[in-house]
Amino acid sequence: MTIPTMRVRAALAFLLGFVGARVLLRRGLSAPAQRAGAIEHASLVNDALIATDHADRIVLANAAAAALFGVTVEQMQGRALSRFLIETPAPGAPARAGRRFTDYAVTGMHADGRRIALTGSLSQDMRDGRPVRSIILRDVSARQRVQARLARSHDELRQLSAALQTIREQERTHIARELHDDLGQLLASLRMDLTLLQQADGSSAPSLALMAGMQDNLATAIASLRRIATNLRPRALDDGGLYFALQGLRDDFSRRYGIACKLYADEDELQLDDTASTAIFRIVQEALTNIARHAEASNVTLNVFRLDGELLVTIRDDGRGISPADLEKTGSLGLIGMRERVWGMQGEIIVAAEAPGTRIDIVLPIRQHLL
Repeated sequence: MTIPTMRVRAALAFLLGFVGARVLLRRGLSAPAQRAGAIEHASLVNDALIATDHADRIVLANAAAAALFGVTVEQMQGRALSRFLIETPAPGAPARAGRRFTDYAVTGMHADGRRIALTGSLSQDMRDGRPVRSIILRDVSARQRVQARLARSHDELRQLSAALQTIREQERTHIARELHDDLGQLLASLRMDLTLLQQADGSSAPSLALMAGMQDNLATAIASLRRIATNLRPRALDDGGLYFALQGLRDDFSRRYGIACKLYADEDELQLDDTASTAIFRIVQEALTNIARHAEASNVTLNVFRLDGELLVTIRDDGRGISPADLEKTGSLGLIGMRERVWGMQGEIIVAAEAPGTRIDIVLPIRQHLL
């Protein structure tokens, strides 16, 4: 028996076993008959099948493989595998007999010069003391194009989200200033006029009582106006910077919800531009809001410090802790908003339960945002 015939028989024996037709060999069919039977069985498979000898030359290919590369089966047989695959598993690559290695990435070359993105599975067997490798290939070009479009759409949605956040923040700032500068000054002026009227002579007791009630209502309106304006856009962000805005947020949180809150930060480390300051403030604000609504906590600790061009933010509470199901809820708009702001700054965020409570770790690159 010649060496070429032995190689063909070895490849055929492996492929026939692979597709469940090893019985042909047991019946002692000739090499041409084995070859025809193997090709017929392999052609029933949608995936491209290629068998190579120890020198990485193709000894067998099915019709799907030929169609994949734009050639005929005859044009593939006897050719080097590297003619069709730009990146191939190296001859003698680690593989135990009969074992299959799946989902390696490989690039194919079509007859017209196009490159084809492929994934493959490799298995190896020994026949007559020589290795025979079988390769199954799948064209994933269409899948990659879909993934690329999805990635572009995802990036566009992120950009849209960031733009909407910016527009929303600008509107908040505008409304807060209008409330403070116009309506706030008007209420303060009315309160002053009412004080002067109370001090005037000749007012009856009922009139004085009415004016006292008006004074109280004006004081309540001014306090509400300041709270609303602060929630829209803290003036401390514009007047004092991030450090003082976080201090005010901490104090307001403790006063409103009765939850002790400690802030550990250095003013000098938080000299950031408005974009970063606003994003960080909103992230912390959203985290505290979630704690107040869901955590049932008694204590909260905020750590904000800078390290090698990155800002590290840690928010911890001693509440009931967050569950994996909570993290996956599609309606968790607070968590979604926090993630979007963090990702908008090219940062990373980890939210996890710990004993007791929940811990949020955020890393933000801020080198370009330093003042």
